[in-house]
Amino acid sequence: MKKTDALQGSLDLLVLKVLSRQPKLHGYAILKAIKQTSGDVLVAEVGSLYPALHRMEETGWIRAEWAPRETGRRTRLYQLTPDGEKQLAAEVVRWQAVSMAINQVLQGA
Repeated sequence: MKKTDALQGSLDLLVLKVLSRQPKLHGYAILKAIKQTSGDVLVAEVGSLYPALHRMEETGWIRAEWAPRETGRRTRLYQLTPDGEKQLAAEVVRWQAVSMAINQVLQGA
């Protein structure tokens, strides 16, 4: 299985969880946190992340702000909103139910 296959359907959950632990991250830092925290098993692609971030911002789960960098350029920093915290809780419940169902199939229950 390609490493990115494991991300399908779970990118929102992962991004929201990363931002709940470390607010005010830029996109590359979110990608890096997902990869590092998963022991290099989950690798999100930039082409998937930024559309997801924009969608989550439009739905009100995250907010973004521009911040200056040392290079003089600006970077976009993301953080959870209260609606994002509620969505994270819902995503965790959904993921746990799906994981339990998959484990039942694998165990032949």
